[in-house]
Amino acid sequence: MRQISGNKLLVKALKEEGVTTLFGYPGACTIDISDELYKQDFTKVILPRQEVALVHEADAYARSTGKVGVCLVTSGPGATNLVTGLATAYYDSVPLVCFTGQVSRHLIGNDAFQEVDIVGMTRSVTKYGVTVRRREDLGRIIKMAFYIASTGKPGPVLIDIPKDVTAKVTEYEKEYPGVYNREVIHSEEEDLKKAVEMIKEAQRPYIFVGGGAVLSEASKELYEFAQKVDAPVTDSLMGKGAFPGTDERYTGMLGMHGTKASNFGVSECDLLIVTGARFSDRVTGNAQKFAQN
Repeated sequence: MRQISGNKLLVKALKEEGVTTLFGYPGACTIDISDELYKQDFTKVILPRQEVALVHEADAYARSTGKVGVCLVTSGPGATNLVTGLATAYYDSVPLVCFTGQVSRHLIGNDAFQEVDIVGMTRSVTKYGVTVRRREDLGRIIKMAFYIASTGKPGPVLIDIPKDVTAKVTEYEKEYPGVYNREVIHSEEEDLKKAVEMIKEAQRPYIFVGGGAVLSEASKELYEFAQKVDAPVTDSLMGKGAFPGTDERYTGMLGMHGTKASNFGVSECDLLIVTGARFSDRVTGNAQKFAQN
């Protein structure tokens, strides 16, 4: 089996994942990766002015295309500049895979130049974060990262790669069995039957739409559902656009920045049907008093 460096493997992995656009800013710990990216022609590398803009650009790319946004930054301040963008993507369920450079493994924990524990710093605002400790694990982790970022509730994943890991040469394996399960998890049939019965019995149903309906491109199905149920529709800020704002069933946004009709309507409904939304405090106010009926 042929030998390949971690730098080359990362670039090949991007190709296998169908990455056509990458937002990258070079630095000492990622310069060799940048050299490999320069040699290929399948991924367009966009160079921003600095990393803060870079991660928001990757976020916007993911929102507008439905693909995973990918970015590459160096260690230290390059990595810490991602934090706000990661938090934005995490709370808005935007799929990102962010590669950060790291100092060589023997320097980690020794206050080396531009060394930070970026995985620890971003643990609360990423779906998954890991420092690659073995070159043999790099390909598997990259494949797993794209799967985690884009399945279930989407979100950002961070892969921190020490400089000596990407430099190391080892065998190249294209497939990594058991990395992920492609089976789609469906709702239990009994739960669906119960939901149908509740909708049939409801006298004053209300539909609350969130960003999940936008991300899953379910606008057509949502519109058909609202017609069949014949219920008014409200949305969150992230859910705007999933249901036509000109439809007579639409009552405006819900919550503290929403409309009087939506807030009173949800308070008086006997069944709140929620699709792709989360109950933030700006929507619920006092959660103990929200949609009590």
